[in-house]
Amino acid sequence: MKIVKLRSLAVQLFTFLTLCVGASALCSPVFAEVVRSSDVGFTVTHSVNVPMPPPAAWSALADVGRWWDPEHTFSGDARNMTLDPFVGGCLCEKLGMYAGAQHMIVIYAQPPKTLRLRGALGRLQEFAITGSLTWTIEVSGGGSKITMTYTAGGYADRPLTEWALLVDGDLVTQMQRLGRFIATGNPADTKADSKADSKRQ
Repeated sequence: MKIVKLRSLAVQLFTFLTLCVGASALCSPVFAEVVRSSDVGFTVTHSVNVPMPPPAAWSALADVGRWWDPEHTFSGDARNMTLDPFVGGCLCEKLGMYAGAQHMIVIYAQPPKTLRLRGALGRLQEFAITGSLTWTIEVSGGGSKITMTYTAGGYADRPLTEWALLVDGDLVTQMQRLGRFIATGNPADTKADSKADSKRQ
């Protein structure tokens, strides 16, 4: 538990310093935390303030193919990701004419306030894991506060305390990208990309 708490503090500090580089006047940093974890389950939560009212934030959230991290897809292309923000809707990925992946299913929708999905994200799909991912959007200042909470439990190849750290890192990235997409229209960390390009030259 001490390791988890230290990791949570490190993530909060890192994301506070890095999320809105190049867009600091438009959105506030992600605040992330492993709320609790055990060998059989965990809960992680992340939040970010964005400069759009809830209806616009809801629309941006649903436009998942424009902000989802391609590194966390099976196809390597976020444009293959779709999200239908209504009950029975799917967070799905197209892999070919007859191929695809169902990442999660929408089980509760109350636009533009709450969207809840059920399923095992990413690498957890191959295990006996079930999870609940809840997005909440509320008015905050002149924009909105978006909070994402993911709770998962079940059986995997290792204690879920270890998976909690991995999933937490993945979801921090997704929240960062969503925040930048809403604030600037571009989910990429352009400053980090520029530094990487400079090193290669």
